[in-house]
Amino acid sequence: MARAKYKKWLEPDNLKRISDWARNGVSEPHIATDKDKMDISYSTLKEWKNKYPAISAALKKNKDIVDAEVEESFTSTMKKHTLTTIQYKMVKKDKFVLQGERQKFMNMYKMDHPNASKQDILIATAENVDVYEQIPVVKTVTEVDPNISAMIFWLKNRRPDVYRDQTFKKLNEANARKAIAEANISEKQLKALEEADNPDNATVVVDDISKLKELRDKNADSSTKQGD
Repeated sequence: MARAKYKKWLEPDNLKRISDWARNGVSEPHIATDKDKMDISYSTLKEWKNKYPAISAALKKNKDIVDAEVEESFTSTMKKHTLTTIQYKMVKKDKFVLQGERQKFMNMYKMDHPNASKQDILIATAENVDVYEQIPVVKTVTEVDPNISAMIFWLKNRRPDVYRDQTFKKLNEANARKAIAEANISEKQLKALEEADNPDNATVVVDDISKLKELRDKNADSSTKQGD
């Protein structure tokens, strides 16, 4: 029964599912045996990997590899590089090539569907073996200049001390000066409060002339006694 399932997992949508699972860090045994995933034995998956390159390639797309590919692609845009584009056209396959592909498919289909009738095999072969193929007709190589935006992004994040916007640098410097100034003000205020609490620095306010005269006489007597 597992053999009949391989074709399902060769479909583009299902290959993408396998690739997504691998990229998200799901292990191969889990991908194989989980009922919400491939729901096959791990030994079957290993057999399919050896037999079907598309499944093997999908499983190799793990997270680390994808991250590395993205980083490499991003880095390449910052350098001058060439871009190659190829135009194809559809042509009918060579008669003998087509015959060989059909025979190969029929043999595999018989193995996976031992009870299939001859008509079923012929229909399946017609549906799965293409009569036409793509052949390249025009190849174009274009030189691409470095991506300035990518270079700016890279430098700002790799060397923020040098390449970060000067606006942010000036703002940080202004905030630092403000913090120092506030600290100095707080220190002066504290010193003023300490001086105010010192009795020697007290100021006496007198609004009565007689009391002022009395206070002056007392001070004079004190000075005389000190002189004696």
